[in-house]
Amino acid sequence: MEHLERCAWFLRGTLVRAAVRRYLPWALVASMLGGSLLKELSPLPDSYLSNKRNVLNVYFVKLAWAWTFCLLLPFIALTNYHLTGKAGLVLRRLSTLLVGTAIWYVCTSLFTNIEHYTGSCYHSPALEGIRKEYQSKQHCHREGGFWHGFDISGHAFLLTFCALMIVEEMSVLHEVKTDRSHHLHAAITSLVVALGVLTCIWVLMFLCTAIYFHNLSQKAFGTFFGLLSWYGTYGFWYLKSFSPGLPPQSSGLNLKQDSYKK
Repeated sequence: MEHLERCAWFLRGTLVRAAVRRYLPWALVASMLGGSLLKELSPLPDSYLSNKRNVLNVYFVKLAWAWTFCLLLPFIALTNYHLTGKAGLVLRRLSTLLVGTAIWYVCTSLFTNIEHYTGSCYHSPALEGIRKEYQSKQHCHREGGFWHGFDISGHAFLLTFCALMIVEEMSVLHEVKTDRSHHLHAAITSLVVALGVLTCIWVLMFLCTAIYFHNLSQKAFGTFFGLLSWYGTYGFWYLKSFSPGLPPQSSGLNLKQDSYKK
């Protein structure tokens, strides 16, 4: 437990800082642009992380929203109830996960439709010989063809949105104070470590996506949708009274609003 607490203390001192919330979006954009330029101008040799079947991609990134949802659910519930003691407020704040789920579903469906309507089926990855008889990606692949359309990076979108959402929700730790005797201490400490590790995985895999996969425009659109989803909620809608609201802060909304304006 002592090692877990040290790890949680370190994560509190890094991910919870206002500067992290302010500059992480810019860091992700810079990583996307830098990784894309590296991919185009001086590609790195293949590595374990460039293989789409690596463990982090198969068991984490492919299930990114599920991991984020399942860890934020108890974290938001426990920390918000600990601070407010109001079940109604906790349920209101948990609705952020429903909003996130709707955003994930709408955006991924949009990306799939864009790839479908802009794509064609080819005989080979070199885009030789259009197979006009196959009008869908699923049918094309089933018949041994290769579908090529504008494939907006779902990884860039989802990893951006999930990382920023976790960092926003962890800002509540500025107000959460528990000692070892508190009945919620072990649970909150464990969730802090789990969410911190998950955020590091999301940022690492975002960088791998920038370096190894998709072209610049596909990653730029994916990152843009991730940033738009984050700012549209935490930077705009959640500041309004008719919304799930922001994580409880004793300093009130004014300071939070100022942090987005700077």
